[in-house]
Amino acid sequence: MSDNYLQYVPADPKFRPSAEAAVQAENLLARLLPDAEVVRASFYESVMFFDPGANWSGVNCPKCGADAEPWFGDATSQAADAAFESLFTTTPCCGNVVSLNELSFVWPAAFGSFMLEAANPNSRGLAPAELSQLEAALGCAVREVAMHL
Repeated sequence: MSDNYLQYVPADPKFRPSAEAAVQAENLLARLLPDAEVVRASFYESVMFFDPGANWSGVNCPKCGADAEPWFGDATSQAADAAFESLFTTTPCCGNVVSLNELSFVWPAAFGSFMLEAANPNSRGLAPAELSQLEAALGCAVREVAMHL
């Protein structure tokens, strides 16, 4: 059996909501996705990469549109070796400096140190108005990552 997760990660990878805001957002997400098996908020010591799992369909350069898959893994490993203090890299395709968090992921992915997650929510994602409510509760813009395992 496979599992699906909807993950909500602040657009700013280093943003961490207050504990109170995280609980409020967790409760809101549980109301918005009542079929979810589990809804939980997680704080991480450092920035992490949240990928779409089996939904992964590639990544492109946001500047020139070239396939970034050949160099994305190495760039991410280098950032991880430095505890994700910086997500910036120079693209080998066009020589621009970009944040790994701003790459064009075919299925959304995100870097962050906080994540709100709904397991098996029986939903394809939040409607724009619901997403706005969640962002207001957290106090930041978020990215929705639909992960399939």
